[in-house]
Amino acid sequence: MTSSSKNQVVYWGTGRRKTSVARVRLVPGSGKITINGRPGDHYLNFNPAYIAAVRAPLLTLGLGDAYDVIVNVYGGGLTGQSDAIKQGAARALCELSIDNRKPLKTEGHLSRDPRAKERRKYGLKKARKAPQFSKR
Repeated sequence: MTSSSKNQVVYWGTGRRKTSVARVRLVPGSGKITINGRPGDHYLNFNPAYIAAVRAPLLTLGLGDAYDVIVNVYGGGLTGQSDAIKQGAARALCELSIDNRKPLKTEGHLSRDPRAKERRKYGLKKARKAPQFSKR
């Protein structure tokens, strides 16, 4: 979904991973990342893997410094949130141009990672961990 405010085009994308949901806006700018109102690298604890994941879709298309990324994200931890932001940014770049879809898809930025925590079963301590066996 694109919207225009004050003659500035904004591209939207939603990303999900584990229990995290990220609403990503791409605004023409200088490559600044803002997550929940804080600078992106500060929010992601300066972790290079998380920062690289967020930047990956833009760098795939060579647009690293062309757009500012503004994100609202909730749920989960930093791993799920950074991957959700990656998917949301990739979806927003698809709205920018339909030609962006193929390189993003081949790099795997558009596919949702389905892995999530397995539910706990009754009689067990966790999803698969059984209580200690006692012979007597």
